[in-house]
Amino acid sequence: MARLTGIVETALDVQDLGRAIAFYSGLLGLEIVERNERFCALSVADRDVLLLFQREAAPQAVDIPGGRIPPHGSSGSIHFAFSLEREEVDIWERFLTARGVAVESRVNWSRGGTSLYFRDPDGHLVELATPGVWSIY
Repeated sequence: MARLTGIVETALDVQDLGRAIAFYSGLLGLEIVERNERFCALSVADRDVLLLFQREAAPQAVDIPGGRIPPHGSSGSIHFAFSLEREEVDIWERFLTARGVAVESRVNWSRGGTSLYFRDPDGHLVELATPGVWSIY
């Protein structure tokens, strides 16, 4: 069987697209790759894409020159994680706190990894995770 090589995109539905863009690009430093009135694509480490969809925009199909993007979306808050280097955990924790972002939890995993958990403006649980969280990471 053919093997998957990774996750290319993670998508979030957000209430206020401008506010979410400010949080992820302004606070976390993600570069805007593409943007329109219904979504914004942000580069994560020049290899992954975080998609922000204006809530209620993604549940409708979108026709583009290359085909049709099927409707999709979510409700409620979800969880996802960004990776970071072990030596940057304390730097990120101080950075977030200094900017008024409450770190809800810090977990030191049995494999040696560390995770910081905080919420974005839409209540999504964001995790910053170092190697050692999973047996494969």
